[in-house]
Amino acid sequence: MAAAVIETCHVACCANRTPNVVSWGRGGTIAYGTCNSVALYDPEERRVVALLNGHTGRVNAVQWVHREDSAPEGHLVSGGSDNRLILWEAQQDGKFIQSVECKGHTGPVCAADAIYVEDSKILVASSASDSTVKLWLCCDAKQAECLHNLSFGSGFMMDVSLVLLPGSRVPILACGGDDSRVHLYVQADGQLQRAMSLQGHEDWVRGVEWASTGGELLLASCSQDSLIRVWRLCAKSGTDTHAEDNHSIIKMKEDIFEVKERDKSSVYAVSLETVLAGHENWVYGVHWQPPLYQGGELQQRLCLLSASMDKTMILWAPEEGSGVWIEKVRVGEVGGNTLGFYGCQMRADGSMILAHAFHGALHLWCKDLDKEGEWRPGVVISGHFNAVQDLSWDPEGEFILSVGSDQTTRLFTPWRTQESKKVTWHEISRPQIHGYDMQCLAMIGRFQFVSGADEKVLRVFQAPRNFVENFANISGTSKETLLTSSDSADLPEGASTPALGLSNKAVFQGDLVPKNKEEGEQFNRVSDQYQESYFHPLNLTEPPPEDHLLQNTLWPEVQKLYGHGFEMFCLASESSRTVVASACKASKAEHAAVLLWSTTTWRQLQVLPCHTLTVTQMAFSPDAQLLLAVSRDRTWSLWRRNLPTPESPEPLFSLYAHTEKDTAIHSRIIWSCDWSPDSKFFVTSSRDKKVIVWGPCSLDSGDPVLPPEIKPCSSILDVGDSATAIAFCPVLCSSDSYLLAVGLECGRIRLYRWSPGSEPAGDDWSCCGETDTSQSHTLAVKRLRWRPKTGRAGRGNGKKDGQGDGESEIEEESSWVQLASASADHSVKIFNINKRAL
Repeated sequence: MAAAVIETCHVACCANRTPNVVSWGRGGTIAYGTCNSVALYDPEERRVVALLNGHTGRVNAVQWVHREDSAPEGHLVSGGSDNRLILWEAQQDGKFIQSVECKGHTGPVCAADAIYVEDSKILVASSASDSTVKLWLCCDAKQAECLHNLSFGSGFMMDVSLVLLPGSRVPILACGGDDSRVHLYVQADGQLQRAMSLQGHEDWVRGVEWASTGGELLLASCSQDSLIRVWRLCAKSGTDTHAEDNHSIIKMKEDIFEVKERDKSSVYAVSLETVLAGHENWVYGVHWQPPLYQGGELQQRLCLLSASMDKTMILWAPEEGSGVWIEKVRVGEVGGNTLGFYGCQMRADGSMILAHAFHGALHLWCKDLDKEGEWRPGVVISGHFNAVQDLSWDPEGEFILSVGSDQTTRLFTPWRTQESKKVTWHEISRPQIHGYDMQCLAMIGRFQFVSGADEKVLRVFQAPRNFVENFANISGTSKETLLTSSDSADLPEGASTPALGLSNKAVFQGDLVPKNKEEGEQFNRVSDQYQESYFHPLNLTEPPPEDHLLQNTLWPEVQKLYGHGFEMFCLASESSRTVVASACKASKAEHAAVLLWSTTTWRQLQVLPCHTLTVTQMAFSPDAQLLLAVSRDRTWSLWRRNLPTPESPEPLFSLYAHTEKDTAIHSRIIWSCDWSPDSKFFVTSSRDKKVIVWGPCSLDSGDPVLPPEIKPCSSILDVGDSATAIAFCPVLCSSDSYLLAVGLECGRIRLYRWSPGSEPAGDDWSCCGETDTSQSHTLAVKRLRWRPKTGRAGRGNGKKDGQGDGESEIEEESSWVQLASASADHSVKIFNINKRAL
């Protein structure tokens, strides 16, 4: 088998913002919905091991189908806003494929649960916003049959849970909904009968979950009334149902229901076991600790986890002596402008607990092995929770910055632990948390960037000293080298955003609040009680958890650039990092001009008018002599840098070439453009599915007065779908051919080799690889960027102690190139591409 051309190195994505979207399997894998996909995340390896693409709408519910013997699962069920349920099945090689599809709901599916019934058939329950709960039977024949349909009129069921009644194979279904009750249904003799409704909650029931202990069942339900109720269901023998009521004993009221199955009748009683009060806001999720094997048999530990909008998770368990349920552990986050938790999960052995929050972030806590009863935050994946609009590599290729519609700018870098040789990528800083959706960014040097959002202002950020020091530790570079390169004399320690503010203010050494202030010490001024700065310097020995990212990793804003009349749309910076070009949304020629800014003085240098509608992307040529702009008016323009004169030492640009309506070739919006690494050619890609290489752009020859003829140098490549992103690889494929990556609106990324001057026409393009279904994005690719150097980030400086066979490893590493992609499906992906396999 040939080596794969494209392998996925990293996927940064977070959980969807719905309650039932995360499920932790007995095999250790966490499955969660991210946009239209289901991600399978391995918390040990700290990376997404697979993405399951099949839904066409947001995934709202994910649930592993647990086996009765607690072995690792072979099935997973997911429900989405495309009104469908999908049952995924594991293959021999461990990969999951779409096995059965359940169609029938007329509204988005919001909750699902599944259990194995006889003959390895799977019974699936699903609740949707069409006010129905449906029961499906999925058999080996890859078909799903809808057995029952429960309609709740105008009400909604928020959660469903299935289990088999003790001592029988009869399924019982619990549904909790907006009528503040928990409804129990029993499937017997082919009918679904309502057994009873449990009353007690005073607001919507948000979660229900069964656990079976010995011959009894426990049902936990949580609600927006901030309370959790635990109910006990047990079988009654024929004698004690009719026993006289003994009024001398005080005990909980029991509700009784009867199940008839194959001429046999059984009686079950339900009573309230306990009410747990401890949360101060809506409780969204409850989860029982999974059963464990002890002494050859399954033991269900009485341990319940709950997650709430008050930003805490509580672990409840009965006290050993009295059996009274008490709060054992409470974990959570403090501060930040976040809302609380949507749901919780526990690892099979109870050593880790996980919550997912309103902003999609996962929060992991691990039991401290040294200190009894202590839990500490663990390292977990993070990513944007809305479309990612733009990304950029650090000029040295050591980290990636990305911006998204979730109003954040995030920085990802490879992290190599001391123990393992494996490199994993993590978010180590969130330089900007904004109040507007982010749209574009451009790096100026290693530790400075400009970003634009849905506002008229551009903002310039510079890395604080705390980040540079931590980055030095992570990347294994010396602190001194980095600090000299980033002009360290006046670097602030960090940054914080004032309440109700949008600008990150720098925090200097003198502003830091000393930790050792005595509690009783008098405050000199009223304002001393309320510190302006929330920033605390970090010393990172592992990637930071979400609350640190929110508060302690911001970068200070050093400049605002005013000049555009509408929301920012695109940015570009050139290789010498002296000029930045910016453009905004425009429907008239006067607003469609490109503005040039000096990065030394931050003055506006020039206005470049040419286009009549929004400029969608810009790119400076690698030799910094030319600026290319492409636009919604279906044309491109090329600007040439003038030679500096004593009157104007600043770099100025003049129009060099452009296409008109009749010479444009593209018949739709041009989405993207890029330069070949030798600055000879540039490429444009458009919604009309065409990709065209233009050139030649040689500045040294000929008369500067006569405009050059820049025409298509390639045959027109039809990629079969709107080409929303394109990028030339900075490394040549071979002596005479270029490598290009094309991102499509459907989410696929294709690699093409282009050989200039090939005859006959049409032979100059050859497709040399594309992402498969599981690697592709599920929505449009917004931006593609190649790593500026060969090799894979985080692997180059691994050799420290003069280890042998360095030559072959360097040789091996130089055959790899890396490609980063940003997509509207909320994910940032990094691919390793082997040039030898092309």
